[in-house]
Order: sequence, then structure tokens, then C-alpha cells
Amino acid sequence: MSKINIGGVTEEIITSEEFTLEKAGEVLKNETIAVLGYGVQGQGQALNLKDNGINVIIGQRESEEFYWGNALKDGFVPDKNLFPVEEAAEMGTIILFLLSDAGQKMAWPAVKKHLKEGNALYFSHGFSIVYKDQTGVIPPDHIDVIMVAPKGAGRTVRSNFLAGSGINSSYAIFQDHTGKAEERTLALGIAIGSGYLFPTTFEDEVHSDLTGERGVLMGCLAGIMEAQYYLLRKHNHSPSEAFNETVEELTQSLIGLVGENGMDWMYANCSTTAQRGALDWKNRFRDAVAPVFDELYERVVSGKETQIVLDANSAPDYREKLQKELSDMKNMEMWQAGVAVRSLRPEKREKK
Repeated sequence: MSKINIGGVTEEIITSEEFTLEKAGEVLKNETIAVLGYGVQGQGQALNLKDNGINVIIGQRESEEFYWGNALKDGFVPDKNLFPVEEAAEMGTIILFLLSDAGQKMAWPAVKKHLKEGNALYFSHGFSIVYKDQTGVIPPDHIDVIMVAPKGAGRTVRSNFLAGSGINSSYAIFQDHTGKAEERTLALGIAIGSGYLFPTTFEDEVHSDLTGERGVLMGCLAGIMEAQYYLLRKHNHSPSEAFNETVEELTQSLIGLVGENGMDWMYANCSTTAQRGALDWKNRFRDAVAPVFDELYERVVSGKETQIVLDANSAPDYREKLQKELSDMKNMEMWQAGVAVRSLRPEKREKK
């Protein structure tokens, strides 16, 4: 176990050099890993486990043709390693509960009755456990309850694995019935392709995750992009210019450099005009949005955001309403400009 010190705070991390894939295989060699739900996380994690030689079976409703079909395309075979959800839950010794948050609430009564003494129930999100009063997910005492939460989408879990880079993950132990919960968790974290693992709690994971999704990672990012793009358009800048200055330069140039070297390096390696402007305006934006983030975090911790998710996902017309929202976004001038600009990237032109 390695230690890093950041601002006087010491954190422990686990890498694949310290907890090797060989050790993970030894820990899991007698386990049957049942992945319930072949959505974005389920697919990515299941394929990585399979490629790493771990015994994996899939539990997926055949009526959900898209996900069942993806499992078939990926080489899983009905009645061999692809089963209905309850059948897989009955066969598994470690149950990867990777249905959607709303799906976990709906499936829990059926899954719970198949959890046997010494099994492990694995999550990649603290949602169902932390908001148990709303989800009803209260595990029995005779199992381990563990979590590995990749810090990225399921597609990234898979693509990073294939690229050999891995993805960072947090991990937590909610209930250790067998005395093996931690080694099971770390073994699974390494076997799904984590670059490194850092400890958290179910509460901290879900509070930070819901805040991040609604904030900088998606909600805030999309909102401030729209605000800047339409400000420029209001002042008669062309769609190409507004999009390039708002999105294209960020995604195609700057953000990768920030990821590799940090924001201070980014500031040090741009023009004086950009440096001065960025430094002067950074704090104004921070102070302007801080009250919004305070409200967001309070709503996450209180469960208000959780209830919105559960209510929305349980509505019979949710998919139709979602498609309408996404279609409206897709058809905004800003993102139509993005389609045009992306088509002009050199690699796209070369394929024509």
C-alpha cells in the first residue's frame, strides 16, 4: 500500500504493483462472479474480468433486447454464462449489482432472496445503500457488502483497459461478514482494470459522485458552455467562431494538457493576455457559482436529488421524455455547430 501526501492530508492508495493481477486471480479463483445488468458499467467490468481470466456469468433480462443482444455479441452464451437475473444471482458467490439505481430498487426483493451465507454483494455506486430509506436496499447480515467505483463511464473502463492504462477507482467496505471483504474488494478492483484504488466510504462516494455529475463533470460544464456560446452569438460572432472558442479549443487542445500537467502549467504556457485574463476572472467565476454548489451538495446529502432520479426512472414515459430532452439538446444550434466543426477535423477529412 502506497501513501501520498496532498496539502498535509495523507492518503493510502493500492496499485497493481502492490496487489497484482496474479494475486487477484488467486483470491477469486473459487468465486463465481455474477454481473447483474449488462449496461455501461456491467459490460465494461464483465469483459475486463473475463479477459483477465476470472469466472464471470451475466444476469440480464432477455426482454431488454439491446443489453441481452450486446451480451450475445460479446461472446456470452445463454445457459452457459448468460442467464436471467435471478438465475445468475442464485449461481453467483459475488454478486456485482450493476443495474441502474432505479433498476436496483425494483430488482432488490428478487435478488435479496438468492443471497447466501458468505456471498458478497458488490456495488459501483453508493446510491442504493446510502439512500436505503428511499430504495429499500438493506442487505442481510450474513454477506459481505463492498464497492469498487470506477471514476469514469463504463465505456472508459473498457477502452482504458484495452489501451493498457486502466482507470482510477475508489473502494469501500460497508459490511465484512466473512473477514475477506477487503481482499475480495481489492481483487475485483484490480481485475476490472483499475489503474489504482483509493479508499472511501459509501456515503462519501455517492455524495461526491452526484455532486460531480451535476456540477463540473456534466451539468455545470454544459451550462457554462451554452452561456458563453450564446453570448458570443448574441454579439454576432459566427457559429464556427463561437463553438471553437467555447468547446473545440477546450476539448481538442487545452483539457488534455491540463490533464497531463495541471492548470498551473497550462497558465504558464499560454500568452500573457490569456494568463492575466484567466487569473483575474477565475476567482470571480468561482465565487459566483459557489452558492449554487452549496445548494447542490445540500440537495444531494438530503436525498432530494435521489428522489428525483427514482421518480423519473420509474415513470412509464421516462424514456420518451429523455429522448425529447436529448433531441432538443442535439438540435440546438451550438451542438449542430459542433457536428459541422468535428467533421472538419483532419482525421475525419482523411476518411472521406
